[in-house]
Amino acid sequence: MTPARPGAERAARDDQRPDSPGARERLLTAPFLLSAAANFLQSLAFNLYLHLPGYLKELGAGEVQIGFLFSVTAATAIAARPTVGRVMDAEGRRVVIFTGGILNVAVCALYLTIHSLGPWLYVVRIGHGIAEAMLFAALFTQAADIVPPSRRTEGIALFGVSGLLPVSLGGLLGDLILSRAGYARLFQVSIAFAAASLALSVPLRDHRPARDTAAARSFFTAVAERSLLPLWFIGFVFAATITATFTFLKTFVMETHIGSVGMFFSAYSGAGVLLRLAFGWVPERIGPKRALFPALAMLTTGFVLLAGAHTAAAVVVAGMLCGLGHGFTFPILSGLVVTRARPVERGAALSLFTALFDFGVLVGGPFFGVVIRLAGYPVMFATQAVVMLAGTVAFAVWDRRYAGEPYDGKRLVPS
Repeated sequence: MTPARPGAERAARDDQRPDSPGARERLLTAPFLLSAAANFLQSLAFNLYLHLPGYLKELGAGEVQIGFLFSVTAATAIAARPTVGRVMDAEGRRVVIFTGGILNVAVCALYLTIHSLGPWLYVVRIGHGIAEAMLFAALFTQAADIVPPSRRTEGIALFGVSGLLPVSLGGLLGDLILSRAGYARLFQVSIAFAAASLALSVPLRDHRPARDTAAARSFFTAVAERSLLPLWFIGFVFAATITATFTFLKTFVMETHIGSVGMFFSAYSGAGVLLRLAFGWVPERIGPKRALFPALAMLTTGFVLLAGAHTAAAVVVAGMLCGLGHGFTFPILSGLVVTRARPVERGAALSLFTALFDFGVLVGGPFFGVVIRLAGYPVMFATQAVVMLAGTVAFAVWDRRYAGEPYDGKRLVPS
């Protein structure tokens, strides 16, 4: 018998691996596509509110008050997360998605009743925070349940296109609506998208993993696992830094007349979507953390470019760099959270992970609003870059003991 060549033996072994190309499991299943469509529509409704700061400014709000109003929504979403996580792990994802969808339609309709900066505005923003908490957490947990473990990061990245693309479309569509009509029409369109998302969520079914031998613990005990703490830290830094861009780009454009909201977010989401579609397999091929640090570096570079932007072209290039960084950072961190959390506590872990973006708004909104008030937009964007760089270095040092091994039924074993 002729001995097999080493290369052939290696290829044969690779074909037997679950994550090898020869054994790649399907991502584009019917449940995945239906969940992605529902997420796309609710994200489109939500991202039309990228233009809300403009409406608030028309009502007389300044940057600090706008940041505070967004932080109220974020604080509400954070407060709702423990309950959302517990319900998802105990009762399933579908009930949270459906209930959140109903609330989202109602809240979008209530924006039509806002005509001043009084208490009613805060009530509506609180309701929007609860709806956002339920839909964001539950739909991404649903996606994590559906995608095969061997392609988890790639699957979450692909699913995330349904949330990233609306960032561009929300900015562009909002620009178009506001150039022809007023904010009332913007709110009406958001109601239509929210209702369509709710309709698509009706046939969704739960795909939770089978319960392991370990019993589910309390929400706070589950999310306090040592291996998860570095992920909460860098997730918060990522969220807090991009908060300023999402919250204040509208007022930056209004004040400086450089670029437009639609241009920036089209470049942002377009770059992120293309990266995920063409290179979504890269993190699993080279290792998630090896792909994470270049992504964080691109975000930092994008913030630096915004700090010195004087032309529309510079704003577009900055949007592309930030989008490329976001394109990998979010799914990689999501995948690491799923990998390190207990399956029975996945809902709690992803509920907190998605809450990090609300923590970012809660802290970043007022903080960066004050920076703008004291020093202007260029200093604010430069501050974003400094915070992102410092956070990346701190995370690299803190998380180096963890190789990213999956939960083994007892604990995550450090490398």
